Parts: sequence; structure tokens; C-alpha cells
Amino acid sequence: MKEPEVNLDLALEHGLTKEEYGWICERLGRVPSFTELGIFSVMWSEHCSYKNSIALLKTLPRSGGRLLVGAGEENAGLVDIGDGLAVAFKIESHNHPSAVEPYQGAATGVGGILRDIFTMGARPIASLNSLRFGSLDDARTRYLFEGVVKGIGDYGNCFGVPTVAGEVYFDECYRTNPLVNAMAIGLVDTGRVVSAVAKGAGNPVMIVGSSTGRDGIHGATFASEEISEKSEAKRPSVQAGDPFTEKLLLEATLEIIKQDLVVGIQDMGAAGISCSTSEMSAKGESGMIIDLNKVPLREEGMSAYEIMLSESQERMLVIAKKGCEDKVKEIFEKWDLHCEIVGVVTDEQKVIINYEGEKKAEIPPIELVLGGNAPVYIRETSEPKYLSETSKFDLSKVPEPDSIIDSFEKVFSSHNIASKRWVYEQYDSMVRTNTIVGPGSDAAVIFIKGTNKALAAKTDCNGRYVYLNPKEGTKIAVAESARNVVCTGAIPLAITNCLNFGNPYKPENYWQFKKAIEGMGEACRFFNTPVTGGNVSFYNESPDAAVYPTPTIGMVGLIEDIENVTTAQFKNKGDLVYVLGEDYEEIGGSEYLKVVHNLVTGEIPNLDLQTEKDLHTTVLHLIENELIESAHDVSDGGILCALAECCIIDAEKPIGAKVHVPIKKREDFSFFSESQSRVIVSVKEENKEKFEENTAKSFTPFTLLGETGGNSLSLNDQYEFSLTHLIDWYYNSISKKMHAKV
Repeated sequence: MKEPEVNLDLALEHGLTKEEYGWICERLGRVPSFTELGIFSVMWSEHCSYKNSIALLKTLPRSGGRLLVGAGEENAGLVDIGDGLAVAFKIESHNHPSAVEPYQGAATGVGGILRDIFTMGARPIASLNSLRFGSLDDARTRYLFEGVVKGIGDYGNCFGVPTVAGEVYFDECYRTNPLVNAMAIGLVDTGRVVSAVAKGAGNPVMIVGSSTGRDGIHGATFASEEISEKSEAKRPSVQAGDPFTEKLLLEATLEIIKQDLVVGIQDMGAAGISCSTSEMSAKGESGMIIDLNKVPLREEGMSAYEIMLSESQERMLVIAKKGCEDKVKEIFEKWDLHCEIVGVVTDEQKVIINYEGEKKAEIPPIELVLGGNAPVYIRETSEPKYLSETSKFDLSKVPEPDSIIDSFEKVFSSHNIASKRWVYEQYDSMVRTNTIVGPGSDAAVIFIKGTNKALAAKTDCNGRYVYLNPKEGTKIAVAESARNVVCTGAIPLAITNCLNFGNPYKPENYWQFKKAIEGMGEACRFFNTPVTGGNVSFYNESPDAAVYPTPTIGMVGLIEDIENVTTAQFKNKGDLVYVLGEDYEEIGGSEYLKVVHNLVTGEIPNLDLQTEKDLHTTVLHLIENELIESAHDVSDGGILCALAECCIIDAEKPIGAKVHVPIKKREDFSFFSESQSRVIVSVKEENKEKFEENTAKSFTPFTLLGETGGNSLSLNDQYEFSLTHLIDWYYNSISKKMHAKV
């Protein structure tokens, strides 16, 4: 097939700007070939180059604590957990693919993040996710929701990794642009960590795994533009995943690492061969000569352009040690996988691509990559106009509800608060038998076999808060994810992030992004939870509007002794119920305000970082000294929802409670306030004195609310909610909506 003439118009069609096309010609000293233009277009896309975000991302704390590998250094972050072990973890988005093909979009998102983990030599032990959709009253939303959940479940279940935690939110702003963020966690011996590097002239370059097809071509470019009516035509950009092949790829990869046969490995994710060849070469300050005739293809007549840009799944680039090629091939053949030598590492810092007897590309890798000479921009910012109205909204003018009982039912059964059991029952959360605490709790807990330790993990973000106050809302996301893992008995170690925002060329969107980064950096530095890396996903908007800015936080914590694992469920009748922390009747941006009054406005809850950190210290001290039976943070829906959850999170063994929640000014505000830095704990009567003595010595205030027992949640001697009703509202809300969809 004759290649088109490369000119400015063609470059613009590839998503490059006039200025960027000029830079390419200048740096190459000539007009690029068609294949080179394709390579530059994907490598300089937002998805690969982070050109509109990297300058701000570099302001985040990327060292400290137990961090071994920080943001941007490898395929995933790495944190030391002692005993010669490290935890690798990362979160990434697959938003655009999931918007046009929800099943494969979500499935390949899971597959890609798992490869990022095991290419480092880590065996995946857990998956998490963070999902956002429109209202379930909308038929297309139900289609997307069902497809995404099935895609995540099918891939994870077939691969054999437990899906242990996550979050699902619903709001109209995500209707045409769902957010699908996938996170994975793995364990690795610190002496067997593999780098994504190419070095050592003469070392063979090998493609392993699946064959290459036309699926996913320009997937990185597709993820770097807004969703529109034309997006459906981009369906070929969505890759197709095969979890069974990925499972074989995992075992073969870990085997060649164990036998010390490789120099470096990188997953072929966004931009496929273009990305892995250039990034590995740049990292090793080396080059490669690649012969595309050696690449295993599953479609006839593929051009060099198509082979280089394909994002076919379950493929990796391996730099083997010279002389070990046959052993590597033998292992991959044993696992029934392709393993072909397609090139060689060179000392000359150029990636040379040959195909059918012609040189199709010759590019210095430093020109292509993040951290090299790819473009870096800082965009114009402008504070969104809507904030002048929302920040000044007088919440005291919100009318009091006619019925607290009806309001509570609406909030507790709302799709953002209600149990996501319909979702997580489709996931295998127990495979590999490491799961101590699975979906539905504050955070997941995964046992580390061969030790007495466990990991706690959680994803968290309230996009509504970030919309109303990007900086403070992001600080709250970090604080709540830390609070969640603390409630299990874990010390927060580090975060990964998935930053979902609108078009960065729009000043209001970029202002939100900049402020969110400021808030994240401030909170992470304060909690000593460095940023290990993650993903930026811009252009999450339709012609109607952008999604809420949603900087999803993936937090990992360490429990040194599994005897300290704590859960949210009330354990015994007759235990005392306390709340740690104070309420300030803050309902700005709350679920109550949205569900009962249809308002998204007001000042969001205040977060004092020192108060939050003091709370963490107090809770961990109480857990370590065996002074509390349960712990559950107060967040979305306020203290009334949190108390109800403590009663019924274990629906098989529900325990009621009789409590008195102090009322400050307004009953509805006190019940549904989402003031931060609060945790509900239960205490055995015999430990009352020790608990109060220990807590009084801390900087955290506490209030006795009542005690557990009975078949209802009795509130302030005025309201009573039977456990049967609570279970129905909480566990059946989403399933009723999905089952009634026809």
C-alpha cells in the first residue's frame, strides 16, 4: 500500500499541532516518514507524554517513607515492607475505551495494570477499581455499568487475582464519559526487581506473548481527545483482551526473571511497540535496531505504521542477556506463547525500524519520551465562574425536611451510599486465599503468606468535593483513603493516583487540575505517603460538559501483625459505641444535600491535617492495645449512615444499637453532616475505663453515643430503624434497579 505524503495537514489529522510538527522536522533534520509521524503522534499524545501535566506532577512528593521506586521510574511504584519483600502497585484509567466498548475497555484496563506489576518481577496478589457512571435511571448508563463490571470480573476471575476493594459513584456528569480506573498490587523479593531498561550492545530484543493485530491502533491518541458522537467510530481503537494468555504470560515472565535471563522488561501498553522500544532505549541511554518482519502477526498485509502503533494486548518487550535467548524461548514455548527475537540493543542512541527491506524509521529515543525531549506545557488557568456562587451559598437557608425517617431512607439507599454487592458478587475476591477482609469494608486486607503481616488497600475520591473545592477536596481524598486503611489497623505507606479531568486546554479545567495537585502534595507530605506514580487522564468530557474533576487515590498500608486486623461491623451485644472526632454540621457537597434537596453547592467540610493525623495515631494505638472491637470512618452520608453500616455490614450477623447523636443546631445537619476526621468505634464494657484513659491522653476528642444490641438502630429515643429495613435499603437498592432495567 502506498503511504500518504507527510505534510502539516496529515500531522494535524494525527493530533499534532503546527508547532509540534515543526519541532519534529527540525529535530530530525527532515520531513518524517509516515511511520515516524505515527510514532511521534502517539508518543507525543497526552496519554503517553503527559505534556500538559508533567511539570505539575513533578511537584508531588516522590521520595520518603519506605519508598524504593517512585513516580515515573518504572512500570509501577515499589515500597519496602520488610523481610526482603516489597509491594508494587499502580492505578491507571481506561475511560475512553470503556465509553465506547465497556466490556473490553474495562477488561483490557485490568490486563494492562496487571502487566505493569508482573513486568517488575512481582506476582499480583490483588486488584481494586474505582468507577464512575451516570444515573442508573438512564438505559445507556446501565449498559455501560453492566459491561464494565462484567469486563473487570471476567478478566480478573479468569486470570486468577482477587478483586478485593473499590468504589462506585453515580452522577449525571459521568453519563457519556464513565471513569474506569483499575489498580493492581503485587509482591516481589527486593533482590528480584526488574527494570524497564534496554542496555548492553548486542543483547537481543524479544517480543513475547500474543501476536500483533490491528486492534488498538491510535488508542493513545483516542484517549487524548474528548468523547463525542464520532467516538463510536473509534471502536477499532479498543483492544481485545485474553486473560488466559495473560496468565500464561505471568508465569513465563516470572520464570525467566527467577532464572536471571533478562536485562529488562516492559509491557506493551499505550502506543505498543513504539512506546516500549523508545522508553526502554531512552532509560538505558542506548538504541535498538528492530526488524518488523520478525514480529508475529495475526493479520495479513499490516504496514510498519500499523505494527508500530498496534496496542494488541498480552505482549511485552524483553531484553534478554546475550547467550540466554534459547533458554528464554524454551520457557515461553513451554507456556505456549510467542517468543521471537525482533532486534538487538545498540550503543547508538537511535531506534531504527526496518520492514520489508526498507528503513521505516530512525529516531533518537530521547526525542520521544516523557522526561526526554517530548513537549512540556503549562496551560493557562482561570478559576471556574461557578465557584463564586457555590462557595457563597447560604446553607442555613436549606429547608428542614418533612421527615428524618424518609430523608434517611433516601440517603442510605442512594446508589452512592448503598452497598455495591451487586458489583462485587461478580468478582472472585477469595482466589489465592490471601484475602482477610474483602469488598464492602473500609479497606481490603490481604495476608502476606510466610509472614505475620498483611496489606490494607483502598481507592477513594469524592468528585463532588473536588468540583466544589479542588484543592481541599483532593486533600480529603488522600485523608479519607488513609483513614480507611487506618481503620483496618494499617499504617499508611504510599499512594498511587489516577487523575481524571477535562480538557486541559480549557483554563477552568486546568485550574482545577493545578489546585488538585497542590492539595494532593500537601496532604501526602503531611502523612508521609509519597506518590509512587499513576496516571493522568485528561479530556474526560462530552460536548455537554466535563466530568467532575476526580483525582482517585489508591492507598496502601501495612499491618505488622495480623492479630490487629480490625473491621467495621459491631461484634458483640452490650459493647459501647463511641465516635472519635468532632462534628461541625458540614453539609456542603454532601450526599444528603444532593439526594434530599437536589443541590450540589456550598463550602465542603474543612480538613485539618494535624487533626486527621492525630486521629490516625489514636485509632492505631487503640487497635494495637486491643481496646476497640470495631472501627469505621464517618464519611459520605454522615454519622447516621455510618452507624447503620456498623450494624449491618455483616448482613449474616447484624447487631442493632441504641445511640444518642448530639444535636448542635439542626437535627438533619447533625445526622447527615460529613465533617471529616471522625471514626465510630465499639468497646467492650470491661475496657471502658482503659479506653477512655488512653483516648483522653490523645489529641482526639471522643463522645459516648450508646451501646450495641437489639434488632434495630434506635436513634435519640425518637427514631427507630429495624435491621430488616436497613438491610433491604442498603443491599438491594442497586440490584433492584439493575434487575428492573428491562
